[in-house]
Amino acid sequence: MKQTDLSLYNNSPYHPGGNAVKRILWYYVNCLFFKSGLFPFYGVKNLLLRAFGAKIGKHVEIKPCVNIKYPWHLTIGNEVWIGENVWIDCLVPVIIGNNVCLSQGSMILTGSHNYKKTTFDLITDNVVLEDGVWIGAGAIVNLGITAASHAVLSSGSVATTNLEPYSIYQGNPAKKVRERDID
Repeated sequence: MKQTDLSLYNNSPYHPGGNAVKRILWYYVNCLFFKSGLFPFYGVKNLLLRAFGAKIGKHVEIKPCVNIKYPWHLTIGNEVWIGENVWIDCLVPVIIGNNVCLSQGSMILTGSHNYKKTTFDLITDNVVLEDGVWIGAGAIVNLGITAASHAVLSSGSVATTNLEPYSIYQGNPAKKVRERDID
C-alpha cells in the first residue's frame, strides 16, 4: 500500500503573487499590526491592507489578533466586521461582500492538500462570502465555498459545501437547519 512521502512535496506550481520582499514585509506588518492585540486602530489597518493591494470598502472594522495571509488576494466590501482571532488564509482570492460579519475565531481557508497523492500536493480554491453573510464564532469556511447572500454558518460549524441564500447552517459538516428570516 502506498504512503504519503512529504520529502516528495513540490510546491513550485503555486505562485502566491507579490515578490519575496513584499511577502516578507507583509509578514512583519501582519505580525505587528494585525496579529497583535496592541494595535486596535481600524483606519490604519485598512490603509495598510490597501497599501499591500487589498480592495477594502468603507467602515471595515478589524479587531485585534486577526491573521491575514497575502492581502493582495483579499477583497472586502463596506460595513464589514472581522472579530478577534479570525484567520483569513487567502492563498488565492477571498471575496467578502457588504455587511458581512466574521465572528471571533472563525477561519476562511483557501488551501488544503490532496491526501490521495503520495506527494500531498497543495490544492487551492477561492472563497466568496456574499452580502449579509454571518460566519459564527469558531466556524470554518473551506476552500471553494460560496456562502450566498445572508447565509449563516453557526458557531463551531464547518462549511464543506456551498451555503444557500437566507439559510442557516449548523454542524460538521454543516447542514441547512432552517431559513433565515430577517424582520
